[in-house]
Amino acid sequence: MRHKVHGRRLGRNTKQRKALRRNMVADLICYEKVITTEAKARMLRPLAEKMITLAKRGVIAGKENPASEVHARRLAASRLARFRTYEDEEGYYEDIDVVQKLFNEVAPRYLDRPGGYTRLVKIGKRPGDNADMAALMLVEE
Repeated sequence: MRHKVHGRRLGRNTKQRKALRRNMVADLICYEKVITTEAKARMLRPLAEKMITLAKRGVIAGKENPASEVHARRLAASRLARFRTYEDEEGYYEDIDVVQKLFNEVAPRYLDRPGGYTRLVKIGKRPGDNADMAALMLVEE
């Protein structure tokens, strides 16, 4: 019986789960939409909500005390994979600082919203192994 057992293992050991969470939350913040299995999306959703809340509190507290925002940025950097590289339309590669995007673009968008920053949409089954797929995305304001 699994009484009081919290979290999902996802068939991985602890380090692999931690790396998966860091990378997928960073991808969600960077691209604002992630398509993955439903189990991973359900595991990812509360973590993404907590990161956005951390950034919101840092932005609000940073107006009075800049050290509070620096502290929140450092906490976010310790919990996220920091940089993402993507190819733009012209074929050039660019690095995105995920923490910077979280604090400068994502958090200010949700300052008036008390929670519920993400939406989980089921999108059917994956053809190869019939796994339930879902899209996790940031809601539009």
